[in-house]
Amino acid sequence: MPCFMKMVIREARLACPDNEALQNEIVMAWGHKIGNLDLQVPPPEIARHLAELIRAKTGCGDLYAADKRQANDKVMQILPRLQDMLEEERAKKHGDPLALALELAIIGNYIDRGVDIEVDWETELHNVSLGIDEAVLDVFRQQIRDTTQILVLGDNTGEIVLDTLLVKELQRLGKDVTYAVRSFPVINDATMDDAEYVGMTQLCRVVESGVDTPGTVLERCSADFIGQLERADVILSKGQGNFESLEGRKAGVFCAFKVKCKRVARDSGLPLGSSAFVITKMSD
Repeated sequence: MPCFMKMVIREARLACPDNEALQNEIVMAWGHKIGNLDLQVPPPEIARHLAELIRAKTGCGDLYAADKRQANDKVMQILPRLQDMLEEERAKKHGDPLALALELAIIGNYIDRGVDIEVDWETELHNVSLGIDEAVLDVFRQQIRDTTQILVLGDNTGEIVLDTLLVKELQRLGKDVTYAVRSFPVINDATMDDAEYVGMTQLCRVVESGVDTPGTVLERCSADFIGQLERADVILSKGQGNFESLEGRKAGVFCAFKVKCKRVARDSGLPLGSSAFVITKMSD
């Protein structure tokens, strides 16, 4: 609840920067609304209600449009250097380009306007070290070895640029990759427009999940996308919001993200700021 109160203040200011009275009205309306919501649902489901409230009060449907373009541009500028880094890893005798591509894509998950965190993700990209769970990575390798269809669930803008490196690495292994984006603007999550802008649509098949939430909330997915989830040989989920939406609700999904808040650190058992690579389980 404290996180959502910080978010409504930030988003009210973004939506109507010159109208303090309307900002206050939005904050008061959200304070009343959140008290009547089911706080046991995944946080991305709650975020949907906030987006609806902001849109209804101000008519602003994409608060982070400029921010998203800026994030994509910033990561695209450094992408060639990261590609060179991957080629250097590939040239090593015992190099592991898949692990490196996955780690780079996880660092990109720091580019998240849904959490109150300041991180120098560019420095972390350039000084990357492999920190993901090797046991889970081994399971992932085993599962993709004899399968073809991999469904990647995208998350944020900026991050989606780094995901292109991961998709290319999976394609090098002979995998048919489908990449999923949100169907509606919410926080700074990637949509089809972003996938087209960064070249993901030229790289692989890109689909919309149907959701209007900053996470793959199954109840908000389209029927067609639920079918794609069921048919995928392997699902690789990017981002903390997708983890929050799927953990306890769909087993066997590989989730790759940065641990960016204490609640997720508690739920995942991983330190704050660590690179997470975990497999979802169903709730007891």
